[in-house]
Amino acid sequence: LQVGNDVLGENLLAVTADSPSLPRAELRYAGEFARALAANHLVMQTDEMSQAGYSENPVNRCYFCKFELYSKLKQVAHTHGFRYIANGTNLDDLGDYRPGLTAASEFEVVSPLSEAGFRKEDVRALARHLGLKVWDKPAAPCLASRLPYGSAVTTDKLAMVEEAESFLRSLNLRQIRVRHFGVKARVETEAADFPTVQRNYQRITAKLTSLGWQEVEWGGFRSGALNEDLGAAENGVHVRDVSASSEGG
Repeated sequence: LQVGNDVLGENLLAVTADSPSLPRAELRYAGEFARALAANHLVMQTDEMSQAGYSENPVNRCYFCKFELYSKLKQVAHTHGFRYIANGTNLDDLGDYRPGLTAASEFEVVSPLSEAGFRKEDVRALARHLGLKVWDKPAAPCLASRLPYGSAVTTDKLAMVEEAESFLRSLNLRQIRVRHFGVKARVETEAADFPTVQRNYQRITAKLTSLGWQEVEWGGFRSGALNEDLGAAENGVHVRDVSASSEGG
């Protein structure tokens, strides 16, 4: 954003799509970041939750989300007289299962980072070089990515995940995911944070059971973990089952 803003100035508009799948903390952060750069910024509402292709959570859920996103962005671009819509796709994204890229292609969205040969580590390196405080900010995919495919996406589930992850971050756990498996929550964090987990073990299980989960288990953090299991049962997931400790909650 900074590079685009420095080069294009008034000819650039940063847009944040707001919906129940976006954590409130991320929405606030986007606004603060844009203001710090003095960039033009618009918060745009999207309504992917009303689409069966999204709410039923098929394996190509992201396609319906991005179709809604780019449909609305096309309208914004037309209103403001912009020719191009750009996203933040980098080369590493091209190696994962990303059905949203199909929607991007349909709307002729450009991807400056991947076109420039940037991987995630390159993006972070450049951000650090530019002095941006976001250079080491943990990735924050949408809340719906915490639900296994086939499990309906609802505002209640998304709210549970958001509150649980917000609580975990209040304990200074940075890279975390709370996966919603119905009555069970699977909390994933990096190995370096396990001591913090141990110290706050009872508080974590009490909080998650108070939100509505009956069981809690712990596992190592894996970005895109649910994509690894498409069409098959999970294998090789190392988790610590703490359901016995959460029965009373």
